[in-house]
Amino acid sequence: LAKRAAFRGWEYWGRPVPGFGPADAAMVITGLAPAAHGGNRTGRMFTGDVAGDLLFATLHELGLASRATATHRGDGLELYGVRVTAPVHCAPPANRPTTGERDTCRHWLARELQLLRPTARSVVVLGGFGWQATLPALRQSGWELPRPRPPFGHGTRTTLAPTDGSAAALTVFGCYHVSQRNVFTGRLTPAMLREVLAEAARAAGLPLVRPGPG
Repeated sequence: LAKRAAFRGWEYWGRPVPGFGPADAAMVITGLAPAAHGGNRTGRMFTGDVAGDLLFATLHELGLASRATATHRGDGLELYGVRVTAPVHCAPPANRPTTGERDTCRHWLARELQLLRPTARSVVVLGGFGWQATLPALRQSGWELPRPRPPFGHGTRTTLAPTDGSAAALTVFGCYHVSQRNVFTGRLTPAMLREVLAEAARAAGLPLVRPGPG
């Protein structure tokens, strides 16, 4: 991987990027994969790139993150009741994960979600690719999927019942991905993201500093 000039002096993480946030999170956010010069550089999901800039600023505004920016390991960023992960844990070629990578890595996401079963109450899925990857992982982790399977859409909300009594129901929210393209074109605005994250936080029982619209 050729480093960008701005990061020439960085020692890149360059390995599978683990989920970030407390192991007893009530709310989970899942996207696509680490960016080549973002999470692949910092070693933390969504940090160090434009997508993370909006995500963490919004979480901070809602009182779910200790700071509005995420630049590098050791910057003091903490998440409160929220865990951030992805279906693909390695930076994909051209920053575009394939369906093969999605399916090969699914068991890691499923295992992470299974470990979060005792506390997880809501999941925010960023983007259609993430939606297609996360729903089967949720089924593997012990939640029932409705039939027909709900299609992805911004603002989509569906509640999954556990397959046994060892977990609570889980509310799943769809949200446009916080990609640079979506943000710059206005397909996803800060207000739209804030509304979905606030709704998911309320579904998870997390206290909000600024509840946002609705």
